[in-house]
Amino acid sequence: MNWQGKTVGYAITGSHCTIAEIMPQIKRFVEAGANVVPIVSGSVLVTDTRFGTSENWLKQLKDITGNDIISSIVEAEPLGPSKLIDVMVIAPCTGNTTSKLANAMTDSPVLMAAKSQMRNSRPLVLAISTNDGLGLNAANIAKLLVTKNIYFVPFGQDNPEQKPNSLVAQMDLIPETCYAALEGAQLQPMIIQRFFSA
Repeated sequence: MNWQGKTVGYAITGSHCTIAEIMPQIKRFVEAGANVVPIVSGSVLVTDTRFGTSENWLKQLKDITGNDIISSIVEAEPLGPSKLIDVMVIAPCTGNTTSKLANAMTDSPVLMAAKSQMRNSRPLVLAISTNDGLGLNAANIAKLLVTKNIYFVPFGQDNPEQKPNSLVAQMDLIPETCYAALEGAQLQPMIIQRFFSA
């Protein structure tokens, strides 16, 4: 995949257990020539968890992309008028973000950037990571599945025995999904048996 001349908006929301898994995908974009604009939710900006500190994640993002991090609604708003972003991905995309996006709520930099992308009729890619994907959030996912210019990183149940409602995207398919989305296509199969990359 050649990403030369393309700008990727890469938004991260607070599925903290998944953030380590998506960092290598950001590197893949950069190594393939993309300009990656990092965007973070308030949770990622300020929350330290057993999976890592906010300071560490933010440093990695800045070091990998070489760009300043968009971390406020005010900073995200110009993305619409500027038409800077060719394809935007939210990865991981939490159930909270999925729900708000499906119901037209804009209360975070990630959602403002997503709204800007949709305003410009450009592809928005979601890599879901939610414990209630087959619960209350199933209706929101269904709504987004039929929304124009929204695409999904292939996803499946990550722990059917202990968390039967949980759905997580196969994060190492993020670049491939974004590449297909630029062509107006959904990467298939979209519903998969999820596996973990080494």
